[in-house]
Amino acid sequence: MKPVAAVAIACLSWPVVLSGQTHTGSSPVLERAVYLMGTRATLAVRTHNRVAGLAQLEGMVRLLEETEASLSTWRPDSELSRLNRHPLGESSRLPASLCAVWPELVYWHRQTDGLFDPTIGALSEAWGIREGGQIPSPEELGTARSRTGFSQLEFESKTCRVTRRAEVMLDAGAFGKGEALRRVATTFASDPSWMVDLGGQIAVSGQAGAMAWSVAIAHPRYRDRAVLEVDLATGSIATSGVSERSQVIEGRWVAHILDPRSGEPVHRAFSVSVWSPDALTADILSTALYVMDIETGLPYANQHGVAALFLEPMGPDDQRVRLRPSLAFTERFSITSGPFPRSSR
Repeated sequence: MKPVAAVAIACLSWPVVLSGQTHTGSSPVLERAVYLMGTRATLAVRTHNRVAGLAQLEGMVRLLEETEASLSTWRPDSELSRLNRHPLGESSRLPASLCAVWPELVYWHRQTDGLFDPTIGALSEAWGIREGGQIPSPEELGTARSRTGFSQLEFESKTCRVTRRAEVMLDAGAFGKGEALRRVATTFASDPSWMVDLGGQIAVSGQAGAMAWSVAIAHPRYRDRAVLEVDLATGSIATSGVSERSQVIEGRWVAHILDPRSGEPVHRAFSVSVWSPDALTADILSTALYVMDIETGLPYANQHGVAALFLEPMGPDDQRVRLRPSLAFTERFSITSGPFPRSSR
C-alpha cells in the first residue's frame, strides 16, 4: 500500500474549525459563508487586492456548487442520482469527473478491507439518516445489506462505464467533501493563499512560503469547545465523529456513520482527525479509521503512514481528552500522546 503522509471564522463548529486568528504580518483576510453540501461552508482568502479576492471567492463557490450538483444524492438531477436510477444490467457511461475518481474509490475500498464503501445508500435510507433517524426492521435491514457492496458494480476503465448488478445506491457522504476540496485545490493551486471549510474538513492552498492557517480541533463530545490548535500550511484535515449528530431512538444510538460490514450505525465516544496532502484521501481515511475503532485504527495508521489523531474523552465528567496520534501525525504537528490539557481545573 502506498504511504499516506476540513470553517467558521471566529467561532467553533464540529468537528474542525478555524480559530479566527492569522499570523502576525499576514495579508488581510476576505471571508464568505454559504450553505453547500448539507453544511455551512466558509471560505477565506488572504489578499491585499479586494476585487481579485472577491472574484476568487466567487470562483471557488461556483466550483463547489458544480461538485455538489455532480455528487449530491439529495438532487435527483445529479450525476450520482442518475447512476443510481439506471436500469440493472445496462451499462452507464460515467462523466469525466466521476470517471477520474472511480479507481481511487475502488482502491480505498480494498485497502480498508471494505470499511470505506460508497455503496451504502440503501443502508442510509433504511436508518433514515437524512430524515432524523429510524430503526429498520430486521427484514428491512437485510434488504438494505443485500443492496450494498462494490462487488455488485462492474467498472470498465477503458470505456468508463459502470453496470449495476443489483439495486446498489451510491452515496458520496464519505468522499464528497474531499473530492470537492480536491477540485478547489487543483483549480486554484496558483491563486493567493486560501482556506475552505466544509463543516468538518478543511483544505488550504499550500503555496510555497504561504503562512499557515490556525485550525482548532474540537472536543469529540462538545462541538463548541476547542481542544487544541494546529498550524495547517498545506493539505487537508478531515475529522470524523458523531457528537451532536447521534440521537437515541427506541433506546439505541443512531449515528450518521455506518459500518458496511454489519449495516449498523457506529457511535463511538472518540473522534479521529486525518491530515493528508490530498483532501479526498483525508476524507476517506477519517471515516474508515473511525469505523475501525482506536485499537485497530491506530496500528493501521502507523503501519501505512497515515497522519491520524484520535481524541478520546478521559471520562464522562472529565473535560480532558487523551491524545493518541500516529507517528506520522506527531512528526507533522509535534503532537504527543497523553491527556490534554495536562491538568484539569
